[in-house]
Amino acid sequence: MSLQTQLEAVTAQFKNAPAELKDPINKAREDFAKTFDVSSAIQPGQKLPEFELPDSLNRTVRSADLLARGPLLITFYRGQWCPFCNLALHALQAKLADFKAKGVTLVAVTPELPDTSLTTAEKQKLEYPVLSDVGNKYARQLGIVFKQPDSLRPVFEKIGNDLVKSNGDDSFEVPVPATLLVDRDGVVRKTFVDPDYTKRLEPGVALEWINSL
Repeated sequence: MSLQTQLEAVTAQFKNAPAELKDPINKAREDFAKTFDVSSAIQPGQKLPEFELPDSLNRTVRSADLLARGPLLITFYRGQWCPFCNLALHALQAKLADFKAKGVTLVAVTPELPDTSLTTAEKQKLEYPVLSDVGNKYARQLGIVFKQPDSLRPVFEKIGNDLVKSNGDDSFEVPVPATLLVDRDGVVRKTFVDPDYTKRLEPGVALEWINSL
């Protein structure tokens, strides 16, 4: 089953949610999708800004060290509370051996604290690093931050999504789901950036990207 089919199944199931939950969530997503300027995000041909981010065990991971090994596939996700993110992370895990066979390192980046990202890695049985971009500082450099409207705060409270606890701040910001392929010289070669978080890059397409390097 393709990732897109799984994502569509979640979207269809969400239609059965109570109106007081689904209506503000859908409106926020649709409004952001209309206003987000994809051209403001990092583009192919640009140099990837360097990063130093903690992994789920609080060990510092540097982009320079990763790129010294070869190309880098970076995926940004909103949090363990997002079912679309969890499906995407799991689908990438299923292709991890193929990425490694091509000499590519896969990493995921989230605004969640290391303790929270460790929980995600364990639940999803991820065998690739999950890095914490607390405060979305790195995502901001790439132009992929979504400041969620305050209308979602009571919704998140009702369904138990405590972003202050999981992210360590009250900004209520999340990254735009994005996947970047970076060559070993640190140049971004391919990007998938979609403000509609129900859409994700198929891992098979990521493999096609890698094959074209």
